[in-house]
Amino acid sequence: MEARAIAALLLLPIVVVLIYAGIHEYRRYKSEGRASYGLAYDKETGTTYVTGISENEDAYDPNGFDPSDHNERQSRKETNDEDG
Repeated sequence: MEARAIAALLLLPIVVVLIYAGIHEYRRYKSEGRASYGLAYDKETGTTYVTGISENEDAYDPNGFDPSDHNERQSRKETNDEDG
């Protein structure tokens, strides 16, 4: 195979995904309006993820996060499960 054909085959899936994401975001924009994205924190798993943030909500601030707090809650939960 020619080098250009191999490069095109490798890039084709990436281009398709980008076009799909662009169409999806454009349709969301037309139906819901402008969106603000930011980090959200899941207290159950102790992880963050990127999501749409509503106008009246604040995004997650990683500077105010104490990872040891999540570990302490997890160990307390395990201890309570063993006792109960």
